[in-house]
Amino acid sequence: MQTLCAAQSPTSQSKTVDPIRHGRQEHRTVEIFDMRNKLGDDWDNLILTVARVNRLTWHKDTKSGKWLPTEELSYYASQIMLEAPDMGNIIRGHWGTENRNHYVRDVTLLEDDSRIRIKPGHFSRLRSMALNILRANDVTNVRQAVYANALNVMNMLAYRVM
Repeated sequence: MQTLCAAQSPTSQSKTVDPIRHGRQEHRTVEIFDMRNKLGDDWDNLILTVARVNRLTWHKDTKSGKWLPTEELSYYASQIMLEAPDMGNIIRGHWGTENRNHYVRDVTLLEDDSRIRIKPGHFSRLRSMALNILRANDVTNVRQAVYANALNVMNMLAYRVM
């Protein structure tokens, strides 16, 4: 994909700059490349476009006050034709899921530290159910809600289940 993208011009391009947050600022360029009839018979119906995302991130060094750059280049294959701004939003949305779901499961619900080895899927579903109930009740701080519910079971039973 890298070679094919380098050999052609993008069909769509989008540039965004995230505001300075958490001591960093990210400049993102999303380029869309048409891959129809370029990957061979096995792939032609599966991958229609490739998105190339270039991230230039400036990190502030708190000791020196200087801004230090890091650059990352990523490729994403897609089965649908999208414009660069739409693809950029979808890629950003993926990381929102990672931060909102997987991070909470790992850090707050300690899923990675679980020692359950026999049918761990059952407890994973219970964690998912608990997280869904909290989110359905507009809980924004899961750690605080877990702590409050551990102290008072009646508080936990007061949640509405949809």
